[in-house]
Amino acid sequence: MKIQTKVLTVWLVIFLLPACNQKPGNNDAQSKTTDTSKALQTTPNETTVNPYAAVDISPMDMSYFPPAYPQLKMGNSINGDPLARVIYSRPHLQGRKLFHDVLKYGEPWRLGANESTELQLYSDAVIQDKKIKAGRYVLYCIPEPDQWTIVLNSNIDSWGLKPDSTKDIARFIVPVKQSANHLEYFTIVFEKTVSGADMIMAWDNLEARLPVNF
Repeated sequence: MKIQTKVLTVWLVIFLLPACNQKPGNNDAQSKTTDTSKALQTTPNETTVNPYAAVDISPMDMSYFPPAYPQLKMGNSINGDPLARVIYSRPHLQGRKLFHDVLKYGEPWRLGANESTELQLYSDAVIQDKKIKAGRYVLYCIPEPDQWTIVLNSNIDSWGLKPDSTKDIARFIVPVKQSANHLEYFTIVFEKTVSGADMIMAWDNLEARLPVNF
């Protein structure tokens, strides 16, 4: 009986000591971990539908001349107003061929997506010997294999493109060429020249330039 009593005592010590030595905070830590995991499970993730404005697959972008004008202005590296600005949305190929999956020769194109592409001239300009007054213009084109017709139109603040030739301000024919680039996203930028800037319009491996003189 004494031996059995000693064995029982040893077993009781083995089982009771961990419980006695357990710190009060341990259970709290476990409960906090559980609460955190529950909170993580109920936190909305990135796939939640945005109730205010859905993210468009063709993001809107803005190109200035001089390039990076807002950054230069904030860094006190430039004085005065910019000379030109283009606001446009940037469609991308998504595995499609530019012609004829996306564009068709001879059919007007808004030079972008969504809202009409807009060119703003902050000062009077000369384009292909035509005087263009400062102001805002809708910009679109009619693509052909070897040349694009670039059109300035007065129907600003519009969506899509429903060409109304009665509101055309001017038309310019520019050559289009193949480049070494293969751009997924349509791109418009300004590149400085001696007398002003070339407005470059590029997509896939095609590039067209409209010279603008100030």
